Amino acid sequence: MDFNDVRSKSSVLHVFPFNSEKKRGGVAVQSDTGVHIHWKGAAELVLSSCKSWLSLDGSVQPMGAQKRNEYKKSIEDMAKSSLRCVAFAYCQCDIEKIPKEDIADWKLPEEDLTLLGIVGIKDPCRPGVRSAVQLCKNAGVKVRMVTGDNIETAKAIALECGILDANGVISEPFVIEGKAFREMSEIARGEIADKITVMGRSSPNDKLLLVQALKRKGHVVAVTGDGTNDAPALHEADIGLAMGMSGTEVAKESSDIIILDDDFTSVVKVVRWGRSVYANIQKFIQFQLTVNVAALVINVIAAVSSGDVPLNAVELLWVNLIMDTLGALALATEPPTDNLMKRQPVGRREPLVTNIMWRNLFVQAIYQIAILLIFNFSGKKILRLQNESPDNAEKMKNTFIFNTFVFCQIFNEFNARKPEERNVFKGVTKNHLFMGIVCVTTVFQILIVEFLGKFFKIVRLNWSLWLVSVAIGVVSWPLAYLGKFIPVPVRPLQAYFKPCWKSSRRDEEEGRQG
Repeated sequence: MDFNDVRSKSSVLHVFPFNSEKKRGGVAVQSDTGVHIHWKGAAELVLSSCKSWLSLDGSVQPMGAQKRNEYKKSIEDMAKSSLRCVAFAYCQCDIEKIPKEDIADWKLPEEDLTLLGIVGIKDPCRPGVRSAVQLCKNAGVKVRMVTGDNIETAKAIALECGILDANGVISEPFVIEGKAFREMSEIARGEIADKITVMGRSSPNDKLLLVQALKRKGHVVAVTGDGTNDAPALHEADIGLAMGMSGTEVAKESSDIIILDDDFTSVVKVVRWGRSVYANIQKFIQFQLTVNVAALVINVIAAVSSGDVPLNAVELLWVNLIMDTLGALALATEPPTDNLMKRQPVGRREPLVTNIMWRNLFVQAIYQIAILLIFNFSGKKILRLQNESPDNAEKMKNTFIFNTFVFCQIFNEFNARKPEERNVFKGVTKNHLFMGIVCVTTVFQILIVEFLGKFFKIVRLNWSLWLVSVAIGVVSWPLAYLGKFIPVPVRPLQAYFKPCWKSSRRDEEEGRQG
C-alpha cells in the first residue's frame, strides 16, 4: 500500500477533535469507495460502540459476546502492563446523509462501528520520577494521580512511579474512577478526598472537584496540568504548575509556576526552593526580633532608671543597617539543604514565628539584656575605669556596650542560620556571601570604633576591652547550643492568648448590649 497515493485520492470532510469528555476523536473521509467515519480513542469506550470487527482476510465479522470479552481481556492485560490502550474503528456513511450546509455542526455517527484494531502505547516514566515521588512523600507532600487513562493503566503507572504501594490497598476509595467521584454528593466527596491516590478515566471537571474538596478540608493544593481543560483546576489550586513544553497558553496563563522541562523532578525543586525561601524568612525574622527586643529593653530600662541611654541614635542606625540590610542579605541567600525535604509541610494557618524561634529569641535576648544592663549600671567598676575622668569613663562604658552589642549580633547571625539544628556552622563556608557580609560588618565595626568616634560620639577602646567584647559575643554560640535542649510545646505560643482575647471580646460585646 502506498500511503501517500491513497491519501492523495481522499479528502477530509469534517474533523471531530479529540474530546477529553468523550475520550475519542473522529474524522469523516471521502474516497473512491465512499465516505468513511474513522474514530480513535479510549479502547474500552470505542469497543463499546462496535457491533462488528475486521478480520485478517478483510471480511467484516459480527461482534459476539465471546469476541467482545476477548478484546476486553486484551485491553485489561495491556493496561496492567502500564500500556495506554487506543482502539481504531470506522463506519460507512451514505453521502446523502452528509449535510450540504453547516457541515461544521455535523455530528459524526459514533455507533454501529467496525473495530479495526487495538494498540498499547508505552509511555515510560522518566528517570528519577520514582525517587522524586519518594522525596515528596518524605517531605509530607502526598502525590495524587488524576488521569484520563484506563483505571488499570493508571494503577500500573502509579505502581511504577511509586505513587501506589504494591503492598498497600489499591482499591476504592484509594483508586477510583472519575465518574464514580463525580456522581457523589459534595459531602461524600469531602469524606473520601483525603484517601484518593489515583483517579482514572477522569474529566477535567473531576480534577477541579477534587481540588475544591481538598481545599475545603484545609489542605494546601498544588496542581499540574498542560491542557486548556486543566485551566479551571490550575486557577482554583493554591499553586498551579503548567507544563512549559507541552502546555497550552491558556494553561500557562492560569498557572502560578511554569515547569520548563515538563519533568516531575522539577516539582521537587519547586518544593525545595519554596521551603528554602520560607525558612530564610524565618531565620531573618528570628535575627531581627532578637536585635529589636534587646535594643529596646536595654534603652528603655536605662532611660527610666538613669535618664541616659547607652545606645544613641547613630549607633542604633548602624545596628539597624546590620539587622535589616546586611542581615537580610546574609540570611536570605542561604541555599536549600536536604533537611528541608525531611520536614513536614507548614499548615495554612500555622504561625510564621514558631515556638522554636521564640525559644531561640528569648535565650539570646535575655542573655544580651542581662549582660549589657550589668555593664550599664556597674560597667565602670567591672571594667576598672575609676581612674578615668567621669566623662571619659562614661564614654568608654557606653562605647564598650555598643561594641559588645554589635558583636553579639554578629555571632548570633551564625545561630540564626540553623534555628532547629545544634551545629550552626554546617555548610557556612559554602555561603560566600554570608561569610563576606560577616567580615565586612566586623571590619566596619572596627573602623567605626577606632576612627569614627567623633561622628558616633564614642571613644577608642584598648585591646583588653576589645577582647572582652568579642568574648561576650562568642558566648552566644554555646548558649544557643545549650538552649536547643530546652523542650518547646507543640501548641503555638499565640494559641495560649486566644482564649483571653476571645473572653475580652465577649465581655466587650456583653457590655455594649447591656
